[in-house]
Parts: sequence; structure tokens; C-alpha cells
Amino acid sequence: MTITQPDLSIFQTLESEVRSYCRGWPTVFDRARGSYMYDEDGHTFLDFFAGAGSLNYGHNNPVLKRALLDYLERDGVTHGLDMSTTAKRAFLETFQEVILRPRGLDHKVMFPGPTGTNAVESALKLARKVKGRESIVSFTNAFHGMSLGSLAVTGNAFKRAGAGVPLVHGTPMPFDNYLDGKVEDFLWFERLLQDSGSGLNRPAAVIVETVQGEGGINVARPEWLRALADLCKRQDMLLIVDDIQMGCGRTGAFFSFEEAGITPDIITVSKSISGYGLPMALTLFRPELDIWEPGEHNGTFRGNNPAFVTAAAALGTYWTDGQMEKQTLARGEQVESALRAIAAEHREEVADVRGRGLVWGLEFHDKSRAGSVASRAFELGLLIETSGPESEVVKLLPALTISPEELDEGLRILARAVRETA
Repeated sequence: MTITQPDLSIFQTLESEVRSYCRGWPTVFDRARGSYMYDEDGHTFLDFFAGAGSLNYGHNNPVLKRALLDYLERDGVTHGLDMSTTAKRAFLETFQEVILRPRGLDHKVMFPGPTGTNAVESALKLARKVKGRESIVSFTNAFHGMSLGSLAVTGNAFKRAGAGVPLVHGTPMPFDNYLDGKVEDFLWFERLLQDSGSGLNRPAAVIVETVQGEGGINVARPEWLRALADLCKRQDMLLIVDDIQMGCGRTGAFFSFEEAGITPDIITVSKSISGYGLPMALTLFRPELDIWEPGEHNGTFRGNNPAFVTAAAALGTYWTDGQMEKQTLARGEQVESALRAIAAEHREEVADVRGRGLVWGLEFHDKSRAGSVASRAFELGLLIETSGPESEVVKLLPALTISPEELDEGLRILARAVRETA
């Protein structure tokens, strides 16, 4: 694909240097539908990025768009703080009926603000309030958000450095397989908890991702997650599962922890919960943990009613019959097969293939290679990002609604990009 150099002057002169994704994809996007994006010059790009996991049902999903347009056209409430509205009621009823009850969950629902980091901040605050302790344990290579509390439980040194102040009250522990299976799971963690001389303040909670997306597509084993849940119960710590990127069906089941058979005390959800890319986040917690005082945690945009509308439509459309989970797992097998073929072709260059459902990573021994592959893929019409502490992993995050043919198209482009950057 030949892309004429677009006019990026307004972005380069007026917008902050902090911008990032646009540097890897130097074009001006104009339209999007399903799994495709189109720039202002009419070039087509197959999207294996999906708004960093915010567009699980594709761009401008027609069912969700119709629900949103109908709501706006009748002058439905747009901004509602935490007021009771018909849109919020419809979402809560649908969420309870379609998601919570079938899974035996009685968690309360909190709207903490419009972003994932809002959900994490509220989860950490609540855990500390409930337990009366400050310390939170997180894991190596974790990513939980860019505000100060979330950064304190995030592993990436570059992102942490941006805080400009000490990040306190967080203690990292080894994620699953961090020590290559040479050390018994949680041996170090439990020893510190038991030793009064360890210097580890007793934690209020442990926060974990079942699959570390930004950390490099590191997949926790179900047995590791079960052992963690058991440790938290025995040591009087709350278990927080950050399902912001891996929830809403990304790994197959609606919640990524379902495969492990655990029930977290607190769950954070955002990104694709609105279904349409509209800002929305949830913090879910067991009823006995709901000790908030009215207004103790709030936010001007915590009641995004258009997002409630599209969220309810997404749940009602895709999560009532079990087909979405089956489809995602089938598409995941399709991706895994193609990635393993790429790995076999480039045996000396590919370090690992890993993932679950429709989140997959291709890791390279040469840590700069992933970036080169992503750049070449863009030139060929495929949007993919990198992840990992040194951006050494090509990360695939296509929409759950992608067709097998579209998936094959993108995987062929990826294989070509790997070949042409060898």
C-alpha cells in the first residue's frame, strides 16, 4: 500500500509530545466499520487493535449504533452524574440478569468514573477502607492504569517514572512463571507474610490480571490463580481481579477469571463494557464490602448514559445464549494455529507464542523486531501494537465479532510482515 504523506502539521505543532499511537500509524483516520478503519485518503486498514480492547464488537456496530441513535433522537439524558435514569436502570437490570445471576455473583455495582484507572483507584481505596491497611500487593509486569494509585501497582519502569513522585504502598511479587517454574508458587510471598521480620506490611489486598496485556501477554495458569485466591483467603487479604482489558469476553468467558473457577472480592471492568467505545467503567464488589459513605468516591462523568444504552444493547445481543464465548474460543484457535506456523517458519527468531481467546502475543528474541513488524504491517494495511516491558511482543487484539475470513486476511499480512522484516 502506498500512503501519501498526510498533513499532520496541526497534530505536530499543537498537540502534546505525549501522543503515542499516532506516531506508529502516521495517517489521518476518518471512518471505521466492523474490523476496518479508513483514512481520509480512502486507504483501508484491518484493525487488530480494537481500541486497545475497547471495541470488542467492532467499530460502529450497527445494533449498538441504532440503540444509541434512538436514545439520542428522543432526547434521552446524556449527563446524569449518579442520578437514577431509565438508561442506568436498563443497564443494571440487564447486567444482573445476563451476567451476574447466571454466574452466581451477587456483587454490588459501582460507577467510579469513565476510565479503567478510575475503577482501579476506587478498588484500591475500598480495599484499604475495608481492611484498615495501606499496603497492596501487585505483580511483576502488571499494568493497572496511569493515575498515581494505579501506577503504584504497575510494573513498567517507564510508565512509573512519569509520575514524578514516589509511588508508595505497593509491593510487587513474581507473576506466574516469572522465575521459569524454578520456585514453588507463592513460596516467597507466603514466607514474607508469615515472617514478622520480613518488612512486608500486611496487605489489604492483592491485585492481579489473569492475562497481562500491556505486560507482554503473560497468561496465568488456572491453578496459579486458584492458589492465589486461596492464599488471599487464608491471609485475610482481598482479591482484586483487574478485568479491564481481558474482561467482556476477550478470553472467551465474559470474565477472564471464570476458567479458573475463582470468585474475586473486587472486580474492575472498563474498555468494552460500553460495547461502542464510549467511556464507562465498573467496580464490582461483594455486598459486605459496600461500606462507602455517600459521595466518598465520585466523579462528574461517572454516569455516562449513552454508554449505559450501548452496554445494555451489547449484553442483550451477544451474551444471552453462550455463542459469543464459543465463537471467541474458535477464533482463538485459528489465531494460535497461524502464529505457531509463523513461529515454525522463523524458529530462530520467535521466542514464544502465547495467549487465550482473542488476545495473543508473538515474542521475538530481538526486542526491536516487534516494532519493525508492527510498522511493516501498517504499511501493508494491518493495525497491530506491541507490548511487554521492552515492546518485544507483537500483540493481537482483534474484535470478537471478526469473521474467519477477516482473521485469515490479517494473519496473512502479519506473516508477510514478519517475513519482510527478517
